[in-house]
Amino acid sequence: MFTYDPVLFSRILTELTLTFHIIYATIGVGVPLMIAIAQWVGIRKKDEHYILLARRWTRGFVITVAVGVVTGTAIGLQLSLLWPNFMNLAGQVISLPLFMETFAFFFEAIFLGIYLYTWDRFNDQKKHFLLLIPVAIGSSASALFITIVNAFMNTPQGFELKNGVITNIQPLVAMFTPAMPTKVAHVLTTAYMTSAFVLASIAAYHLFKGNRHPYHKKALHLTMKAALIFSLATIVVGDLSGKFLAKYQPEKLAAAEWHFETSTYAPLVLFGTLDDNKEVKNAIKIPYALSILAYNRPGAEVTGLNDIPKEEQPPLYIHYLFNLMVLIGIWLTVIAALYWAGMKKGLAFTMKKSFLMQLVLSGPLAMLAIEIGWYFTEVGRQPWILRGYMKTAEAATKSAHVDTLLVVFSLLYVVLGIASVVVLTKMFRNNPVERELEERALNQGGVSS
Repeated sequence: MFTYDPVLFSRILTELTLTFHIIYATIGVGVPLMIAIAQWVGIRKKDEHYILLARRWTRGFVITVAVGVVTGTAIGLQLSLLWPNFMNLAGQVISLPLFMETFAFFFEAIFLGIYLYTWDRFNDQKKHFLLLIPVAIGSSASALFITIVNAFMNTPQGFELKNGVITNIQPLVAMFTPAMPTKVAHVLTTAYMTSAFVLASIAAYHLFKGNRHPYHKKALHLTMKAALIFSLATIVVGDLSGKFLAKYQPEKLAAAEWHFETSTYAPLVLFGTLDDNKEVKNAIKIPYALSILAYNRPGAEVTGLNDIPKEEQPPLYIHYLFNLMVLIGIWLTVIAALYWAGMKKGLAFTMKKSFLMQLVLSGPLAMLAIEIGWYFTEVGRQPWILRGYMKTAEAATKSAHVDTLLVVFSLLYVVLGIASVVVLTKMFRNNPVERELEERALNQGGVSS
């Protein structure tokens, strides 16, 4: 017989909200930078195509910001409703970055509004471009501050807990935890990378459908170059993240790699299965690679799960999450590198339909990797919500109505998702690039191309 469990429903609702929100949050962080790059290239080259890229991306970006505000508000509401014990404890310590995240969003939103409604009011495009700088800074700062909160949950510090009472609170110490540098760097680089791939996949789709307008070719070229740069940056940050886990969250690294016995010369395990005795079967093992990932030395000793108390071990299925995240990231980097090399050498394969289809798929794959990465981050911290201090089951509400909230918010996300897709589709379908270029050329007394 089904038994109502508020902890389970709280976890499902939080996971659902984050799954939906992270799509808009990632775009919200990365797209402003891409808009700024496009407009700057357009100004520097005096190329109307790049200027129009910035303009059209901005219109779409505004829609995602509107939906992101709703889902972000839902997360804040759910933290208080679903995880009151956590907020009572952590809210006293880590409230500063939560406040700063709100400030950063308003900073971004104010300048975004000014930027959006002053497109044709500047004779000098460089002055208009300056309005984008605070937008890009604000969006990245917002991600920085909210990621600081998540980093605190993984390596909490800056307070003392005595008999359930928090004392000696140091807000700045709580903000600058050991997890902060790698987590912030990983969130920012992957957001920039994913946004570049999403925009590239849109351009590739038009080319795949046979529209070989120079606008789409320039859009693809710009976004794929950015995607390659941020893909390589993500690999570097990912390596640093592995070293962080080895030092501060060894149980998470061990579970991700199905590394049970503490040993030197530890191999990296890819996929495979576990039998009843937790023996790894049918896996690809790369010799010494886990020791190198963790400590840069093939002979380094890596802590195994058997040395971690059983009640503090993360679920072992995070192994597959980690593998999928890494493999998608590597594939995207390879695709971006192939495109760059092909364009550099003038090879025809970059415009062939088979390769363009890979580029079309790169956006959804990048977003999938983002989702998987967040599942890995959050599930890999279990059973803790605040590592070493409070377990997830201790933090949840005891309310009897979480299942009702789950239904209500699920309907909200369905409505928001459908509405945003419909609005974005109609916005661009009813205003194609060719028509907009002609109208702008007439308004400027020139000739479209």
